[in-house]
Amino acid sequence: MPKKQDVYWWKIGGCRQWLSGKTLDTFAPWGPALVVNEISNPQDLDIAARVNGQTLQKRNTCNMIFSVAETVSYISQLMTLEPGDIIATGTPEGIGFKRNPPVFLHAGEVVEVNVEGIGILRNPVLHNG
Repeated sequence: MPKKQDVYWWKIGGCRQWLSGKTLDTFAPWGPALVVNEISNPQDLDIAARVNGQTLQKRNTCNMIFSVAETVSYISQLMTLEPGDIIATGTPEGIGFKRNPPVFLHAGEVVEVNVEGIGILRNPVLHNG
């Protein structure tokens, strides 16, 4: 289960290209487990994201714009997928900067992502200034 960690560069005066804010070292933690055959239907999983215990995103994978099968099929037409490759499908509505007022993470907060039947990934927000 991935926990996306983004840096909103425009907030701190840098570039606005999404990739640069998602691919820095340590910015793609995975865990607490990777599952393959244990999930019988990936299109029926509840997913929730919480910050300090407050649920900010909650949705079922049946509501994805593109199903897991469609996503894997499309990507496999663009590149060779190998055993062990991981595909992140994105998050449900409710991302912080789209809220009114916008919500951004701060040092000391705790982010949890829960995927039904898999577990909870818990990460503290740190600032190494």
